[in-house]
Amino acid sequence: MNTWSTWRDATHRALYGAGGFYLRPEGPAGHFRTSVHASPLFAVALARLARAAGLRRVVDVGAGRGELLVALRRHDPALALHGVDVAARPEALPPSIGWGTEVPEDEPALLVANEWLDNVPVDVAEVDGHGVARVVEVESGTGRERLGAEVVGPDAAWLDRWWPVKGAEPGTRAEIGAPRDDAWATALGRLTASGGGLAVAIDYGHDRTTRPTHGSLAGYRQGRVVEPVPDGTCDVTCHVAVDAVAAAGEAAGAAGTVHLSQRTALHALGVQGGRPPYELARTNPRAYLAALRDAGEAGELTARGGLGDFRWVVQGVGTDVPRVLAGVG
Repeated sequence: MNTWSTWRDATHRALYGAGGFYLRPEGPAGHFRTSVHASPLFAVALARLARAAGLRRVVDVGAGRGELLVALRRHDPALALHGVDVAARPEALPPSIGWGTEVPEDEPALLVANEWLDNVPVDVAEVDGHGVARVVEVESGTGRERLGAEVVGPDAAWLDRWWPVKGAEPGTRAEIGAPRDDAWATALGRLTASGGGLAVAIDYGHDRTTRPTHGSLAGYRQGRVVEPVPDGTCDVTCHVAVDAVAAAGEAAGAAGTVHLSQRTALHALGVQGGRPPYELARTNPRAYLAALRDAGEAGELTARGGLGDFRWVVQGVGTDVPRVLAGVG
């Protein structure tokens, strides 16, 4: 039966309720290509970051079906690994890799949240004909929308601070990112309890200077953009207010925040897209082909207009951001 509710409630049911999109056997990889799926070089870069920070453990938040963890284990078997996700532990995951629904509180770690925060459901606000921000309601089975009550209380305060729309043109929209700020602060709080470490949030995002006038709500199914209908058949997502997330992390005790594009971050971590010298093809054809493959994959990971435009928020929790990333944003 179709029901009307806020986008936050409808998205939560569609993604994480009974039969929800993210609980399906195929997992996210069955519908869209992330950096993890694009190349093992992504895992290589994160392993380098963990080592640069002096950390022996990596915790993957929003771990999907464990693809990043498996790639990390293949590249650096000495790393201790743990996945965090609402989905059940993947059957094929090696037994040496931990799994659970919360960030563990037992050892310092590199905490990686790759395309996690964009799937923390949020409410959508739209400015009506009187310049008032109102909560957008959606019908679950159709995606039809209507304007509900005025945004008030903590949500209104969040908008005023991070995404002011009061008095804007009718139809102007904003996504109220407070639940994401809370989720990030909670994860960093648990990292603090484990002795600290380094936290990295990686997502399509925006800040005060680049907020999208009409929001960024979208749906994805089998690699294609579709209408965002919260019926459980597609991913429903929107971009992340990365400056608000960073501030929430700092309020939770993080320090030394660094903002980077993925292109800049991966270049600093040694992922380059340069073509290997042709002379190598003559002297070592196998090495040349491998280097050519790596160059192509590095190019995809760092491409402008694609994965390279992802935003990285890197924060130290009781430790400094490694020099390899500090100062290159």
